Amino acid sequence: MAEQAERAFARTFLNTLSTQPIAYADDYQQAQEHSLKRVPVLPIAVPPPPKRKPQLEPSGSSSASISLTFKSLKPAATFTLRVEPTDTISAIKAQLAAQPSAPPADVQRLLLKGKALADTKLLREYTIKDGDTVNLMVKPGHQWDPTAPAPTQSTSTPDVTMAEHTTPPKSNPFGSGSLGEPSSSRPKGSKHQRIPSVVLSPSPSSDTPGAVEKDIVLTLDQDVPSPIGHSETLSTYHDIVADPGFWERLYTFLRQEFKTEADINIAFEDFLCATKGSLTPSEIAKIRDTVGVVGMGGT
Repeated sequence: MAEQAERAFARTFLNTLSTQPIAYADDYQQAQEHSLKRVPVLPIAVPPPPKRKPQLEPSGSSSASISLTFKSLKPAATFTLRVEPTDTISAIKAQLAAQPSAPPADVQRLLLKGKALADTKLLREYTIKDGDTVNLMVKPGHQWDPTAPAPTQSTSTPDVTMAEHTTPPKSNPFGSGSLGEPSSSRPKGSKHQRIPSVVLSPSPSSDTPGAVEKDIVLTLDQDVPSPIGHSETLSTYHDIVADPGFWERLYTFLRQEFKTEADINIAFEDFLCATKGSLTPSEIAKIRDTVGVVGMGGT
């Protein structure tokens, strides 16, 4: 019995010792046979990385002109131009504006696969090749009709009437009509208009003694109305609706008429949407910043 009790005690004591952590001294060194062997490193020379070769462009790719098709859906129009890859987008717009029935360069918007082309960039900075189609649009607030005839400059010259008088008529700097015409002969309600004239007096000639020399009066017939009587009234609609103060007053009026904030915003958006055709995006942004009403999507 005593021997069995000693064995049980020794077994329990050893198990207890095995569960205790082992603490090593600061100067402890592991036996050499238990150390890891070092892997030998051979001094092998590594070749330098290869130099990057410059990317060579195909011959003539940077200078050869390409043909592009500029297509507009609303209104329907198509233009074909040959342009250089080194041309800027603004230069291409100016070249397109020179085509018959094309919109002016300052109202054009060019899009390639839905992305707008910046005026300051070169054409070769975009992924575009010969024969591609570029979408043409017109900025909001501008009207363009490709079917309208192009305006032609008038080359007509005023008629020149030569009249001979033995005595030049008296010049009337304040009269209207022909020189020498009395003011009483003018119809009532007519505007004062000075018609320029030139009196040509020939120099005396000794070849034909005794001949009567006559003055020649050149009178320009003008049908241009006098700017003094210009009574056409210019429309101020755009100046008023583009003024943010007008929309502030309108918003104040709507707050007095409607009770809920939702009704006020609905009425304001209806008025603004009806006027967007006469406003630019910059003017709409100024109106919203001043009034404090933000639309969906920033519009």
